[in-house]
Amino acid sequence: MTILIQLVTAFAGSLGFALLFNIRRDRLFPAAMGGLLAWGVYLLIGPLVAWDVPRFFIASLALTLYAEIMARMKKSPATVFLVSASIPLIPGGSLYTTMQYAVSAQWEAFTTQGMNTLLLAGAIAGGMLCMMAILHVCHRLYLLVRQA
Repeated sequence: MTILIQLVTAFAGSLGFALLFNIRRDRLFPAAMGGLLAWGVYLLIGPLVAWDVPRFFIASLALTLYAEIMARMKKSPATVFLVSASIPLIPGGSLYTTMQYAVSAQWEAFTTQGMNTLLLAGAIAGGMLCMMAILHVCHRLYLLVRQA
């Protein structure tokens, strides 16, 4: 039951940000589904990988692939789907804990938690970058094969 609640809130959070960003009505549902997909992949990988960083990376890969597919289907930039759908992956809880350690002057815990927060953010950005690069190379290869 908690997994269903997490997926519904990921959808709702992505939908809320899609509305906040004034995404057109016909793109709202796909943008929100991207958030559900990203969090679903994160949860699905949970039993296989204990550390959050690879889970965030793989979820980010899936999210970016989804955003690129939706961009082609809806004839709009991938950013429309990527930004609002990545909201569930933002490591807000980890950042909050990092700042809590800083305020209470627990510097060793602050450093450890801060590094983890930076790794999570890097995993999200790295997953997006890697998938975009892979798709760009695939597109170029497709054009070369088609031209020959």
